[in-house]
Amino acid sequence: MGTLGELERSVMDAIWVHDDGLSAAELRDVLAARDLALTTVHTVLTRLEKKGFVTRDRSIRPHRYLAVSTREDHVAELMTEVLSQAPDRQAVLARFLGTVSEADTKALRNLLGRNHSTNS
Repeated sequence: MGTLGELERSVMDAIWVHDDGLSAAELRDVLAARDLALTTVHTVLTRLEKKGFVTRDRSIRPHRYLAVSTREDHVAELMTEVLSQAPDRQAVLARFLGTVSEADTKALRNLLGRNHSTNS
């Protein structure tokens, strides 16, 4: 999956919040503070569709744009992509764990414990 530019990220943030999708005009309204032209919104949505981030529901008018995956899926994919570029994954993971909060460390331990018991 490709990376997101700043405007694309804003568009995806809005789409991720609306499970039933948004039309281009609704999206422009949601992002009203950015004062975007409708043509700009369409251009960004077309790019996001080509990158595989959104799908367009053409069965209704106006078309609605929906996220292909969740925000959590996207972030997890980014983390996996970055980790795969590291020659020493263990060192990267150790440094990462040294930067997360105690609550996040506890959540990770809990998730790893759950994952270990389902794989046993």
